This record gives sequence, structure tokens and C-alpha cells, in this order.
Amino acid sequence: MSPVVVTRTRKTDAQPQGAPSSLPFHREMMKTSAGAPDFLQDYRSRAWEAYERLPLPAITDEAWRRTDIRPLIGSAFVPQHLAASAAPLAAPDPALLASLTGETHGGQIVITPSGVTVQLAEELAQKGVIFTDLATAERQHSDILANIIGQVVRADEGKFAALAAALANNGVLVYIPRHVQLEQPLHSLLWGPGAGLAYFSHLLVWVEDGASLTYVHESASPTESAPALHAGLVEIYVGAGAKLRFVELQSWGEHVWNFSHERARVARDGSLDWIFGAVGSRLTKNFSDLDLIGEGAAGRMSGFYFTDGSQHLDHDTQQNHLAAHTTSDLLFKGALKDQSRSVWQGMIYVAPGAQRADGYQANRNLVLSPASRADSIPGLEILADDVRCTHGATVGKIDADQVFYLRSRGLNSQEAERLIVEGFFDPIMQRIPFDGVRERFQSAIQAKMG
Repeated sequence: MSPVVVTRTRKTDAQPQGAPSSLPFHREMMKTSAGAPDFLQDYRSRAWEAYERLPLPAITDEAWRRTDIRPLIGSAFVPQHLAASAAPLAAPDPALLASLTGETHGGQIVITPSGVTVQLAEELAQKGVIFTDLATAERQHSDILANIIGQVVRADEGKFAALAAALANNGVLVYIPRHVQLEQPLHSLLWGPGAGLAYFSHLLVWVEDGASLTYVHESASPTESAPALHAGLVEIYVGAGAKLRFVELQSWGEHVWNFSHERARVARDGSLDWIFGAVGSRLTKNFSDLDLIGEGAAGRMSGFYFTDGSQHLDHDTQQNHLAAHTTSDLLFKGALKDQSRSVWQGMIYVAPGAQRADGYQANRNLVLSPASRADSIPGLEILADDVRCTHGATVGKIDADQVFYLRSRGLNSQEAERLIVEGFFDPIMQRIPFDGVRERFQSAIQAKMG
């Protein structure tokens, strides 16, 4: 019998059929591409039914008790693909299009309100690599799309998961054939400017047995004067003996309500290095699950976040050991300023029979202002008797003795605090194998420190 994955999400009673959702979306907003395959239309239809059936998250739900979305209710949003054209929207900063992992990309996709551009090196296309936007995938690669969409993240896992599944009008499909090794990284950018707009995205990554890939995806926008919304799904499959490095950067403007459901499944002897960076959005609620489904599977999750102002970031992670001899390692580190707040909820789950599992999780927080707050909630659920699983969490302030020492060496208070914060994040930086990503994070630290 397959082990059951235990999640933090508490089941709630469904609202009556046809009851208002309190969000300004309706079925007619669903994307209907000419000639879309039947399985896709059925997937979106079932997702919408789940959206109508599921209640909005409330602070009475365990997974949401520290993240209140009631201020979102009543906001007016229009899906970006249905918005009437008005004043031109801001173009992405050229810095966002630069390679973060080397001098060149193997391929790049840029998704903006004005359209999508797709580039892929010819030698990679000849090897059978598919790297394209979601609309093109629907027309040209429906057979591959059918094998992954909705298979890793179910549309009924939450209100916003269902909304994204039903209304996603953009996204990326990455497919790496068996034993194909990509030396050059792939890069994609979702650029979402505009107040009052709603963006829905769906990323699908499938790395076949024995293949390898480095993929960087960023979601970004300028800060606008009125709220905007993003709801997204990320589905990842790493085959037997395959390797994936996935870098995910979130730099939404501080007016964006951001919700995402993400899961990676790693097969026998496969490995995943999953790196998160979050510096933007007004509020983020992110579910990130790592499912180790084959013997010898390994996954590492590294998270960086820095909040200021009134930002609220909530990361809910799960490391699910569903087979024997699996290894997971999670380290999330965050710094907080002003009146901002972070929440990290983590769970290591070891299924019956998943012997010799080795799981570790740690969350470290540095509180830089008296009014900021960090909640850190690690957890273990162990249903096997031959495992090694540990966890830890800390929340602390800058050590005054360290500041005094650095000031005695000629630094002013601001320089001393910035150096201490950079040192605090150094263990995360050491996990990142790409100079460009480290530099992006270091720039964010400097900007947040003022």
C-alpha cells in the first residue's frame, strides 16, 4: 500500500454550492484556447468546481491561523489577460533578464502583459528539450502536459490552488528527456506590473531518469498604488537518478497578495536542490512540499527572506519521506525590520516502512526592529523506528557586543549592523552555487538595510 502524505492543512466544511466566494472571480474568466485538448478543459472545469466548493482560508484553520487574509476580501481584481488596455504598463528592469548562473542562458522565457518571448538554444531543442510557455505547450506538447499537470499538485488542495488551476493563463513547461545533461541553465521571468490586476501562473518541470537541469524562475513587479494578486502552482518531477537545481526568486511589489502551492516529487536516487528567495509582496502564503518517493532520493531546501515595512511572509514546508534511505535537509533564514512579520511552519514526515530516513530542518530569524515578529514552528511525525530526524528554530536580535566590537574597529552603527546581517545569512549564501543569485540576495540585504 502506498503511504499517505500527512499535511498541515486542516479540513474545513465546504461552503454551500453557489455561495459567494468573496473574491471577484467567476467561471466565465476561465481561459478557453481554441483547440485545447479535452483533458485540459476537464482539468480546469474540475478545478473551478473545487474553487466554488472550498471555503476561503480563515484564521481558524491551523495552516492559516497566523496569516489573516480578511483585508483582501472586497478588493477588486481583474485577471490580467481580460483587462482592458489602458496606459502602458512598466517594462521589466533589464537586470531581471540577466543570467544569474553564468554568462549565458541555455534558454529564457519572459512573460509580460504585452506578450511572451521564448528562446532556446538549437542544440538543446535537437536533444528533445522542451522549454516553452503554457499556451504553446497546450497546442504542441499536450501529450507531455497530460502526464504532469494536476498529477503533483491537486487543484483541490486549497482555495487558491483551485483558483490558479482554473484560471492560469500563463506559465512554463520544462521537459528534459532521459539522460540529457544540460550544462547551461534555463531561466524564466514572470513580470506582473499593474494595480488591480490578478496574475495566475502554472510552472511544470519534468526531469526524466538520469537527466540533469539547472532552472531559475523569478516572479517580480514594481510596487504600485493599489493591491494586485498572484496565485500560482509549481509541479516538479525528478526521475530516477536525475538531478535538478531549482532557484525560485520572489520579488513582487509590496502591493501584491501572493499565494502559491508547490510540490516536488523525487524518484529513486534522484536529487533536488531547491533554493527560495523572498524579498517582495505585501503578503505571501506559500506551501512547499518535498516528496521523496523512491529509495535513495535526496532533497535540500534552502530559504532566504528579508521583510520590512508591513510585509507578511508565511512559508509552510513539508519534507515527506515516503521510501527507505531518503535524505532531506532544510535551512530557512530570515531577517525582519519595521512592523513586518514572518511565519515558518515546517514538518518532517516519515511514512511507515521508510527506514533509514535522515531528515533535518532548521529556521533561524534575526529581528532588527522592536515591532517586527517572527513565528517559527518546526514539527516531526515519525512512523518508522530506524530514522534520524532533527529540527531547530531560533528567533533573536543583533548582539550588542558584536556591534560594539565592530564600532571599536571604526565602523558606524549602520555599517556594523549590515555586516552582522550579511554574516547571519552567510550559511545560506554558501548553499547557493551561483554568484549571480548570491549577488542578487546581497543587493536585497543592502537595499533593505537602507
